[in-house]
Amino acid sequence: MSNRPSQTTIAAIATPLGRGGIGVIRLSGAKAVQITEQLTGKPIAKARQASFARFLDEHAATIDEGLVLHFPAPNSFTGEDVVELQGHGGMVVQNALLARLLALGATAAGAGEFSSRAFANGKMDLVQAEAIADLIDAASTQAARSAVRSLQGEFSTRIQVVLEQLIHLRLHVEAAIDFPEEEIDFLADGRILALLEEVIEAIKAVFASARQGQLLREGLQVVIAGKPNAGKSSLLNALAGVDRAIVTHIAGTTRDVLHEKITLNGLPITLTDTAGLRETDDVVEIEGIRRAYTQIEQADLLLLVYDLTADSEPLVLAKAFFEDDLHHNLDQKRLIFIGNKADLSTQPIGIGEKDGFRQVTLSAKQKLGIDELVQLISQQAGYQPEENTFIARTRHIDALSRCLQGLDDAKIQLVEYRAGELMAESLRLAQNALSEITGEFTADDLLGKIFGSFCIGK
Repeated sequence: MSNRPSQTTIAAIATPLGRGGIGVIRLSGAKAVQITEQLTGKPIAKARQASFARFLDEHAATIDEGLVLHFPAPNSFTGEDVVELQGHGGMVVQNALLARLLALGATAAGAGEFSSRAFANGKMDLVQAEAIADLIDAASTQAARSAVRSLQGEFSTRIQVVLEQLIHLRLHVEAAIDFPEEEIDFLADGRILALLEEVIEAIKAVFASARQGQLLREGLQVVIAGKPNAGKSSLLNALAGVDRAIVTHIAGTTRDVLHEKITLNGLPITLTDTAGLRETDDVVEIEGIRRAYTQIEQADLLLLVYDLTADSEPLVLAKAFFEDDLHHNLDQKRLIFIGNKADLSTQPIGIGEKDGFRQVTLSAKQKLGIDELVQLISQQAGYQPEENTFIARTRHIDALSRCLQGLDDAKIQLVEYRAGELMAESLRLAQNALSEITGEFTADDLLGKIFGSFCIGK
């Protein structure tokens, strides 16, 4: 977030640079109207009323022409005077117009500076500001809808409701501490414990919804691994719905990693095909296998493909491939066995278990069993698409986790030790963690990091 004084008037191109029919430049700040009138050579029109104007250079020659829109403070996106100039698209004309605005006294806006001013001026909270960037970056329709719900305040409202419950609980605890001479032991009467458990359940419900939102925003990294000719590339093509990977009968055809972004049941997925894992003297293939292991280490979900007509013990293969990191790569929630070439075997197509791991028996070539695999990927990821899901980020999950930890600590202090002061401190930490989500108690360096990830012009 910029440290510039709020009275500075900022300007930025709000549309992507390139060739286009329309290009928008926006200004925000106390001198937005003055600069615009100098640019056009005439008074600005009524608020929120589009008017035609020519945009002039220092010699009164026309740079471009288009529409001018004025949104007076405080009823604007940033809460300041905002002017939008709608001209023609194109890098040359847009850059020339922006340069003229800077010459007239505007300052080039930094990444996310318009949104950071909206946050600073109370036009939105931090969750809503982040939702703007998430809506722009949405990789699926479901993610876009969830971002809109966060932008409209659904996530913030749920956080605020729980915050009020938590504050109410803290009042009871503080009262019990402040009036120890009362005959009633407020810590032992059961009411505080009941209130605490209500808050814990409410946070767990928000956490579950936020986890779905995090999956929608960040997607899932799914890596396909296995021996050469097991059908890895065929599986990528079947899941992607297009022939992205070259498929031949020659072992070692895939020598590099191949990424494909797809959406399954509304869940954004980065699907990665890797080189076949085997011993080889081929220098290029060795490098491909090294890159394959790098991708495997980073995977959220690992699909180990094996040939049903040649291999019958996928666990043996898994241990051979991952012997250096058994605990991580052989996690039952992370690894799925894919028995391929079912069309050439007697194995029934569908979802089952093998050596304690989930398995899908399918034919990638014939595209049989793909629907079952998509279903299992969603299950393993814990993804359950809901209409009321809101978008969420890793920092939200972290804050909710710390809030839950504080509440659990508070319960221990209450139930086991009757330590009111320690319970009160745990509740305070829980409240601070929860308040970080909306930005009520967020450090400036975190704000800078968040808004710095936005695009310029937003």
